[in-house]
Amino acid sequence: MRTRTLIRLAVIASVFGFATASFAASEEDFTAAYAKAEAADKEAVALKTQWTTAAGELKKAKAAATAGKFDDAVKAAEEAEALSKASIAQAKEEQKLWPEAVVR
Repeated sequence: MRTRTLIRLAVIASVFGFATASFAASEEDFTAAYAKAEAADKEAVALKTQWTTAAGELKKAKAAATAGKFDDAVKAAEEAEALSKASIAQAKEEQKLWPEAVVR
């Protein structure tokens, strides 16, 4: 149940990010967004909780930037960051709650 909540929060955060990103993105905007997404992804990997969808969004962001589509690249990077942060939140929640799930 909590996983669904985390996924919903990630989707809401990404939609909010898209709504605020109604400007024409530049290469610098992409670089900043990608760096934040990559940092969140590295933290997720370190916690061994990386979602494959986040890795896919990072690849999509890189491909869009290579094609010069910086608006799409920034959106994909922001989505990757939101997914990575949701996976981190899920891992921390599970780490905290796992003792309650153990059969006694």
